[in-house]
Amino acid sequence: SGSTRKLPNVLITGTPGTGKTTSAERVAAALAGFAHVNVSELVKEKSLHSGKHEDAELDTFELDEDMVCDELEEQMTAGGNVLDFHSCDFFPERWFDLVVILRTDNDVLFPRLEKRGYSDKKIQENVDCEIMCVVAEEARESYREDIVWELQSNTIAQMDANVARIATQLGQWASIEPTL
Repeated sequence: SGSTRKLPNVLITGTPGTGKTTSAERVAAALAGFAHVNVSELVKEKSLHSGKHEDAELDTFELDEDMVCDELEEQMTAGGNVLDFHSCDFFPERWFDLVVILRTDNDVLFPRLEKRGYSDKKIQENVDCEIMCVVAEEARESYREDIVWELQSNTIAQMDANVARIATQLGQWASIEPTL
């Protein structure tokens, strides 16, 4: 764990549509001194990619992992970050004190992705990803078992509970009382 950091860092990961961004925004808002980092937005804003994916139907960018890590290094070293991204195996392990995998049942995930206007192919790829636990496996292989939490994120009540649990844990480490 980052011994020089004053505040811990958390990664909230999971298949698109599991509630990462909403959860991360809420956790950061509940803790003084914490910032939400939406890696997908950062990649677009700072052009941390090598262009659009060759399959236009997937409507996604080819991520440049080195550029992303270089962009975030200073901020992550400082601490107090709630990062959200659908992939996690390329981030340095030393960045995170907690890694949260959000899981969503397919009968909930499918309509969430439809509402986003995703193509059928993109929806199917993400649903398959969730069925096969791709992100969860990636997280477990990339980070120490004792810092990885897997939480269900099907309902507003579950999201509320997840946000409270994550914010409370980070708050304990940082001696900050979360405002939930």
